[in-house]
Amino acid sequence: MDLQEISVQLQAGKAKIVKTLVQQALDEGIPAKQILEEGLLSGMSIVGDQFRSGEIFVPEVLVAARAMNMGAALLKPHLAGEVQVKGKVCIGTVRGDLHDIGKNLVKMLMEGKGLEVIDLGTDVAPETFIKTAIEQDCSIIGCSALLTTTMGVMEEIVKAAEAAGIRDKVKIMIGGAPVTEAFCRQIGADAYTPDAASAADQAVAYCS
Repeated sequence: MDLQEISVQLQAGKAKIVKTLVQQALDEGIPAKQILEEGLLSGMSIVGDQFRSGEIFVPEVLVAARAMNMGAALLKPHLAGEVQVKGKVCIGTVRGDLHDIGKNLVKMLMEGKGLEVIDLGTDVAPETFIKTAIEQDCSIIGCSALLTTTMGVMEEIVKAAEAAGIRDKVKIMIGGAPVTEAFCRQIGADAYTPDAASAADQAVAYCS
């Protein structure tokens, strides 16, 4: 069976077809890791590139991610211990901010690149980010803010990481509409990325 077909159907957001094809590939004895990498992840990687270049938009990414998740759910039991997770990230929208579309996109594209993502949701306090990073052994904290009034919380997160003694072990990535490269430098965070696709690329670079 041609695993390329899984990639193509995933890009088209055909979740049911993807699920059927993944099951078919498993039945044919193709290793789950190969199905994941050559079918699902390669498809999601193309979706990420198309999103970055403006060929497709948020709705298409969401349906492709749904197709990927359905396929990945079938593979999960077969993957135990087989796939080396590239790294662990905890992400969330900062305290006082309830926006989550951007954060959800980042999560999907990071997972599409083989990272394990712990999603803390919205309105997340600095201490929750730090506690999760320590308990779950995350190498990256990703924070999103869409309001100028909540951007300041990102600085609190950097300071909380310093106070907890994990600043040298954890990379802090920030993003969101009002956030800039200058602000990132000002608060001492590690990286600012302008969109979800580049956030996923940067996270992989940090973890490799």
